[in-house]
Formats: sequence, C-alpha cells, structure tokens
Amino acid sequence: MNTGRTVFSQLMDYLPTYEFQKCVSRYSGDYRSRNLSCRDQFLAMAFAQLTYRESLRDIETCLRSIGSKLYHMGFRSAVARSTLADANESRDWRIYADFAQTLIAIARPLYAHDPIGVELNQSLYALDSTTIDLCLSLFPWAKFRQHKAAVKVHTLLDLHGNIPSFIRITDGKTSDVNILDEFLPEAGAFYVMDRGYIDFARLFVFTLCSAFFVVRTKENVLLERRYSHPVNKFTGVRSDQTVILTTIESAKAYPDPLRRVSYLDIENERRLKFLTNNFQLPALMIAQIYKCRWQVELFFESSTWCTPSYVMEFQAPFALNRPLLGSLYGSVRPYIAPRLLGA
Repeated sequence: MNTGRTVFSQLMDYLPTYEFQKCVSRYSGDYRSRNLSCRDQFLAMAFAQLTYRESLRDIETCLRSIGSKLYHMGFRSAVARSTLADANESRDWRIYADFAQTLIAIARPLYAHDPIGVELNQSLYALDSTTIDLCLSLFPWAKFRQHKAAVKVHTLLDLHGNIPSFIRITDGKTSDVNILDEFLPEAGAFYVMDRGYIDFARLFVFTLCSAFFVVRTKENVLLERRYSHPVNKFTGVRSDQTVILTTIESAKAYPDPLRRVSYLDIENERRLKFLTNNFQLPALMIAQIYKCRWQVELFFESSTWCTPSYVMEFQAPFALNRPLLGSLYGSVRPYIAPRLLGA
C-alpha cells in the first residue's frame, strides 16, 4: 500500500539510527564535516548498492534526477561525486563495518530456525573467497599478476538466511587458508570449506574449539585407514572410514583421528572425498552439508561491488547491507537466484 513515501525511505526506517550514531561517534566520523555527513554518505552508498549503480558519476546523476525527493528519502544535503569520493577516501571504514555487525546481530535471530536443505540443528557456515579484478595502473598496491591487479574478498556465510557474518578484504596474492587465523570458531557449529583450506594445524583449532568442519580432501593427502563403517551405496555414499594422518608433520599438527567420506555424484560423474571431525552424523548428511557450500558461490554472483574501487575498505561493509536490509524488511529471507546451466 502506498503510504506517500519512497520505498528507499521505508527501507531505511528499519536501520537503528541510535546504533549508527554510536558507530559514528566511536570514530569521530562527523568531526569537521560541513557538506556530507556520515549518514548521508551511508544513504548514498546504500542507494548505490540497492539500485546497482556502477560509478560515482552514476550515483550523482541518479540522485540529482530525483532532487525534489532527496529530503523525503532521508538526505540532508546534496550528493556530489567529488564530495562522496573525498568522504570515501578520508573517513574511517570501521564506522560502517561496525554498523554491519550490528545489522548482522539483528538479522541472524530471525533466521535461526529456517530450513537450509539439510536436517541440522546446529549453525552452518560456508567459507570461501572471490577475486575482484582491478586496473593495475590505478591500483599499483594491489598487484596480482604482471599486468593485472586484484583483491580477494573472504566471506564466512551463515547459511541460515544466507547472511555474511565475516568479510575480510586482502590483496590477491593472499592464500585462502590464512583467513582461518582471522576468526574464532563457534562451539558446536559446522564449517564447510573447499580444498584450498586444508591446513591441519589450523583445522585442529576447530577441534579444540569443539566446532566441526567438512572439507574436501586433496589427492596428495596421505591417510591410513583404521576402520570402515557400513554404508548404503544406493544413496551415493561409497565409503565411510576412520583414518589417521601418516606423514610426521601432518600427524603432529592433527594427532586425532579423522573421518573420510567418499561420495559418487552420478549426475556429474564425479567422485568426491570429504574429511570431517564429526563421527556422529550419517555419511550421507556429510555429503549434503558440503553441497550447501554452493550458497556462498551464489552469494558472490548476486553481490554488487561499486566502482571506483580505490576505497575497497568501504565495499565489504556496504555490500553487506544489501542482503541485510532484505532480512530486516518484513523478515523476508534474502533470495539468491539459482545458478544458470553453463554459467
């Protein structure tokens, strides 16, 4: 029903203004600010995310076209691309990162009991990274190849609602496995990862924190089978084994037994092998948990990263807010479009 207000203004009403001002005051964001306040900067970047703007000029042009409605959308000053560029460059990015964590804390309880495609009562997280290409002449600090620049966006996605709970931006040469040092595993939760995160010293931290992981194994990982458990091969599971690491370095890093599950994907004619430290769940559920990891790939495809990208610190917090706003507005589960065949 039309209430005489723009949709953008109605969406912004779900943001806790008091919490945002606390984040601004924490880092003195509005200190000596004359033209563009932190809230106006946030509204401009949120508008860019929600409407898929591609540049600062694009943001300025769209906002000027609705100049008579800016006040009713929440803006208290005009937005010029030069002023917005200066604000993005000079203001502390932690203002928006902290506010994103506030929105996460509000949104996560709304989806704590939502179905995730597998009957699992514990929290389930998917960890992965994506590479964003940049222009080497504009971003020499992000050199990735000889003639290419790039940064990596590491994301820990809460699969209950597809809400990112952790995002870290690094240079393109940073190894994926190093991001495991950046967060503390949640006790009782499951973390699903690809082969790039195999580091047994870091994976043992999950066991010490009473958390569980499901990760694809590599061919060169040397394991010794101790026990074989019965499986129903009609479900696609080919083996369920208790194994130990055989190399001296790996055994020192991870001295406990591991569980290896082999699964045959009949549709794609692929045989997948998983390692996990959970011995209670059925073998088929371990394979189903890994299948849920694909949601983080779809999240990367549906995310928008505004340009220009010389202020990459702002991209993660603002991109976080687009799915979070969908979570807060009417408690609607964020929708991720299915992946097209051949994409």
